[in-house]
Amino acid sequence: MASKTTAEKLATIQKGYTLEGPTIELGAAIIDGELHKDAPVRLPLAMMNRHGLVAGATGTGKTVTLHMMAEQLSTAGVPVFLADIKGDLSGLATAAVGSDKLKARTDSIGQAWQGKTFPVEFLALGGDGNGVPVRATVTSFGPILLSRIMELNDTQESSLQLVFYFADKNGLELIDLKDLRAVIQFLTSDEGKDQLEELGGLSKATAGVILREIVTLEAQGLEKFFGEPEFDTAELLRTAPDGRGVVTCLELPTLQTKPMLFSTFLMWLLADLFEDLPEAGDLDKPKLVFFLDEAHLLFNGASKAFLEAITTTVRLIRSKGVGIFFVTQTPKDVPADVLGQLANRVQHALRAFTPEDAKALKATVSTFPVSDYDLEETLTSAGIGEAVITVMNEKGAPTPVALTRLRAPESLMGPSDEALVRSTVAGSALLGKYGTAVDNPSAYEKLSGKAAAPTGPAAPGPSPAPAAPAGYDVDAEARRIEEEILGRPSSRPPQASVPAPLDPEPQYPEPAYPEAGYDEPPSGGPRAPKSRPKAPRAPRSRQAEPQPQAGGMTGDLGGVLGGALGGGLKSMARSMGTQLGRELLRGVFGTSSRRRRR
Repeated sequence: MASKTTAEKLATIQKGYTLEGPTIELGAAIIDGELHKDAPVRLPLAMMNRHGLVAGATGTGKTVTLHMMAEQLSTAGVPVFLADIKGDLSGLATAAVGSDKLKARTDSIGQAWQGKTFPVEFLALGGDGNGVPVRATVTSFGPILLSRIMELNDTQESSLQLVFYFADKNGLELIDLKDLRAVIQFLTSDEGKDQLEELGGLSKATAGVILREIVTLEAQGLEKFFGEPEFDTAELLRTAPDGRGVVTCLELPTLQTKPMLFSTFLMWLLADLFEDLPEAGDLDKPKLVFFLDEAHLLFNGASKAFLEAITTTVRLIRSKGVGIFFVTQTPKDVPADVLGQLANRVQHALRAFTPEDAKALKATVSTFPVSDYDLEETLTSAGIGEAVITVMNEKGAPTPVALTRLRAPESLMGPSDEALVRSTVAGSALLGKYGTAVDNPSAYEKLSGKAAAPTGPAAPGPSPAPAAPAGYDVDAEARRIEEEILGRPSSRPPQASVPAPLDPEPQYPEPAYPEAGYDEPPSGGPRAPKSRPKAPRAPRSRQAEPQPQAGGMTGDLGGVLGGALGGGLKSMARSMGTQLGRELLRGVFGTSSRRRRR
């Protein structure tokens, strides 16, 4: 087969990137070593919810690519979420200053460059950094995501799901880590042994492991992240008064000490959006584009349940108008089931210094369509600010592969002045809503009989549940465990408890889908799904409050699956296995937001 001439290659790219609707301008094509500004490379705005991958070796320009794409999305009225790991993306709030070098670059690709600022919201996990504090409740975070942070194995994860089930069933709100610790301590105490026997699969040894991991999280300062007021992910969907999309930058300056929390929290945001947003179908532009940086942290050592939940979220959230771009070094960092759903590819240069690098290079090349480029050579020789690109066109077909010199951002490529960031945070409308932590009565107070310390305005919550039996002291148990693990006297002051009996017959909401029942085993072991045919599904209303229903564990498990999972998610939960840990999923990741429960 005769090789194409440069003119033929140019015509192929020009035709492939001639699009009708609004687009994100990525840059200009490089063909046979020559830059062609008359061959612009674009990404259809309507295809941004088909997800994407931005990959490349360290220092090849991935962060600048995110920066440039976020600017154009904001200009098009699309809100953007960015994980600002190095602090560089705060430069979106500061206009860039031109230079001769910058002008030469922008002129070469036909970019009409002008320094601009963009509407930016700064967030910080638990207030760790410059930003509005972001918190989540333990019950909202859910057992699967929490197990990921605590690095529990599959057996321990299933046991933690049982603890969440017990707390849900008994009206014990898990707001912060001390609530979770109090429930586990109660279940492993003499007073709670009858309740523990009902759960079946939770051993005292496993409970001890979970308690130790909770103490470790507290020692790392993560108790600041779990609590109230819980962040409402609807805040990510805002636009500025001038119609531009708000760019939300989440900062975590101590990522190196908390990598698992950072990556797992990003999935909590996505899971919460997934549960809250209605189906939207094909839109002219997405409701939100979510850039998930350091994606390899998300998948390293992930459990099967966690990976299945990620895959399901990526597959289904597209129809709700949300686009996800994974940012990492090589496509090998992303599991095949997820990678297969990423239609838009921006691949920066790769290095092949080691045999492992060479394997990664070959694997990357194999994921691209057939092209006019020698991709192994192109990917190892591409310069900083250049990338090999193929995206989904408006007809749903891949565009031609194009080596592209990328556009330059119009805001500052680097961090904004710290004083500007602080003033932006101080003027944020979100600061009054999330700036002050509150401690409402929850599981800890109900089991110990203590009143919560007044740390802020009270938030509405469910009706209180009865407290623990006489003689049970949550604080004494907490002090004992802390001293045993940390090898020093506990810093927790002794306090008197006010005992009260635990309700022997806790109630749980009636299932929204009664057909999702489970057979009762003869010996209290894990329940297997009933084999009867599926009944027609009743319409689900988010606003309707389910009514209690008796029926013990059988009815309760039906309520967990039927009330918390909708439509295809319930089928997904069934396909994820028959063990009890999977049956207790309250959402894609077992998440359950308080505002959805009200």
